[in-house]
Amino acid sequence: MLIDLLRTRRSIRKFTAQPIEPETIDLLLEAALRSPSSKGTNPWELIVVTAPETMQQLAQSKAHGATFLKDAPLAIVVCADPAKSDVWVEDASIVATLLHLEAADLGLGSCWVQIRLRQRGDGSDSQAFLADLLGVPGGLKVLAIVGIGHPADTKSGHPLASLPFGQVSYERFGRRK
Repeated sequence: MLIDLLRTRRSIRKFTAQPIEPETIDLLLEAALRSPSSKGTNPWELIVVTAPETMQQLAQSKAHGATFLKDAPLAIVVCADPAKSDVWVEDASIVATLLHLEAADLGLGSCWVQIRLRQRGDGSDSQAFLADLLGVPGGLKVLAIVGIGHPADTKSGHPLASLPFGQVSYERFGRRK
């Protein structure tokens, strides 16, 4: 059941050196491409990265939170075309979420690296850096990078008691159960 997967899934930033099999990458991509999108526009574009040299550069794509990519065997860069959909951020976010869930279902670890509206350590734009590095055409926007690999460590899921149920309203904002 999906809830069982959600109860155990955590962001993983440490991976073994074991590469991800092509068949596994295909399953990850299939899950992502089955993502729903507004009006069926599918505004996303995905870039699969496995080359260690490129992974090293992806690790420098923003000031904080991307360095773990240098040791990840796989990254999927989630881009989208704002000209295709005014809700491209939402559509691309669903794609990235499905990548996380499929990775967990396959026994892999994953972690999201936010790119949209972020800067590199030198203050330059993360989007521009990745557009140059990966040949992303003008007009496309990079939302995020999802780093994926075989987990080098394990983390327990968040306990039910730690979930923010106080942020849930019923029938009207502020009406708690």
